[in-house]
Amino acid sequence: QVQLVESGGGLVQAGDSLRLSCTTSGRTFEWLTMGWFRQAPGNEREFVGFVTWYDATTYYADSVKGRFTISRDVAKNTGYLQMTRLKPEDTAVYLCAAGSGGLTTTYYASWGQGTQVTVSS
Repeated sequence: QVQLVESGGGLVQAGDSLRLSCTTSGRTFEWLTMGWFRQAPGNEREFVGFVTWYDATTYYADSVKGRFTISRDVAKNTGYLQMTRLKPEDTAVYLCAAGSGGLTTTYYASWGQGTQVTVSS
């Protein structure tokens, strides 16, 4: 079992940048991919992107491509979501997850509680 904790959310203005962290603990060797998702009130959980843990391959949703960058620091057991040029429509709870990798929630077995990102216009 792997535990994940997101941090770094907050209230920012449109156009600002923000970096989220996802710190992992426990049996981190049992998963291959860290995914990032977001969920706004009344909406389904939306795929943002993922990074493979061992070779740092990344994949992004079209909605964030070119603005968001996902990375990881293996030594720190931590993943990062660097968000730039934030828009009000990016407002959501952002969650990290560990699993086999994929574009839907079904591919991830472990989830953090999420961190709120609010972008004002």
